[in-house]
Amino acid sequence: MKLSFCSLASGSSGNCYLVRTESTAILVDAGISGRRIFAGLAALGMNQGDVDGVLITHEHIDHIKSVQMLAKKLENANFFASAGTWNAAGELRKCLESAQCGEVAAKRIFKIGDIMVTPFSLSHDAAEPTGYSFAAGTSKLSIVTDTGIITEEIHEAIRDSELLVIEANHDVHMLEFCRYPYSVKRRILGELGHLSNDAAASEICRICEETGEYREVLLAHLSKENNFPEMAYQTVKNLLEEHEIYIGKHLNLHIMKRDELSPVFTLGK
Repeated sequence: MKLSFCSLASGSSGNCYLVRTESTAILVDAGISGRRIFAGLAALGMNQGDVDGVLITHEHIDHIKSVQMLAKKLENANFFASAGTWNAAGELRKCLESAQCGEVAAKRIFKIGDIMVTPFSLSHDAAEPTGYSFAAGTSKLSIVTDTGIITEEIHEAIRDSELLVIEANHDVHMLEFCRYPYSVKRRILGELGHLSNDAAASEICRICEETGEYREVLLAHLSKENNFPEMAYQTVKNLLEEHEIYIGKHLNLHIMKRDELSPVFTLGK
């Protein structure tokens, strides 16, 4: 069974990812316009009726912008979020049909079509932020963005993923000298903020050293103000090489662009 991933958008201004098998399709977040989401699906040869589920990581606007509109357009999809996220989203859940909504909780595995979904808790300044791992057949992929630190729970949830989507939000030095107010800088750099390039690199190194398995790693949710793709890539590459982990030999490394469809990454046979 093949399990695939594609980023429709990834960054501080909007996020939306697609996880699918031959018979099941799941959107993770809907932080961009519905028009862009439907255009992305069309470019992948899909229509609205093909989407079986929408998973929400947390209530910030760059993750829920089009959820209400999708609820009206995606006739076959159920919507899932943690209880804390639904509560913090205010009127959003009231706008959805009750039958369309489901609550998720960390480590409580559930199934959408032929994809097993495992939620895990994130460390972010939201009510109850949730990351997700997906398994189909013998393949597994995980998405972990919008977290200030990698906790042991997160590490255990993602360490055996063949494909890992991990946040590399900012370069610490760029952030420290940017135009943001001091309070915003402290929030981003704190344990409830976002992963830096260095923090992402450290977790990738740890996973590679512990498992020794080849994998695809996708750097995601890059800041427009305090990062750029070449810096994120080179920072991670440098730390990997310090640990004698080499791109092309031990892993593949990719950057998810903010406003473009990524390639489709496919696992399994």
